[in-house]
Amino acid sequence: MADLKIAIILGSTRPGRNGKAVADWVLDKAKARTAADYELVDLADYPLPHYDEPVPASFGQYEGEHTKAWAAKIASYDGFLFVTPEYNHSTSGVLKNAIDHIYAEWNNKAAAFVSYGSLGGARAIEHLRAIASELQIAHVRQQLSFSLFTDFENFSTFVPGPQHEEAVVSLFDQLESWTRALKTVRS
Repeated sequence: MADLKIAIILGSTRPGRNGKAVADWVLDKAKARTAADYELVDLADYPLPHYDEPVPASFGQYEGEHTKAWAAKIASYDGFLFVTPEYNHSTSGVLKNAIDHIYAEWNNKAAAFVSYGSLGGARAIEHLRAIASELQIAHVRQQLSFSLFTDFENFSTFVPGPQHEEAVVSLFDQLESWTRALKTVRS
């Protein structure tokens, strides 16, 4: 068992979502890694209402049991790999809502991004990078962007192109390195 725990956060709860196949592919690639233990965290398993805490998340005074459970789950990880769709030139509302529910549990940890959409989801990642910076999440350069036109058959069956094989290794290398470094910051 590795001393680093990284969550692969599936940022879509939509019926028929393409993200589950993408997240499963990432998790399958992660199983070959030895520097960190990876776990899939599906937002469908954490049905958070629209942000409903009376005090800003940065105060850490969570009242809702759903928020407390979410905070405990996220606090248990050293780093994150966000899998996001691109909806309307941004990330999904459910992922943004899950991020906004808590604060300190994200701080001084590392993240990487995997996206999918008509343009590979690149705009969703750009928005997530800005959000991550505000939450004191260090994000790595390497990202994966899957096109609905070239990495999915009939826009639904995930068949990633071979160019992603090398990129995913680089993504994991960067994420694990930064995750390890930031763990010392939190010690």
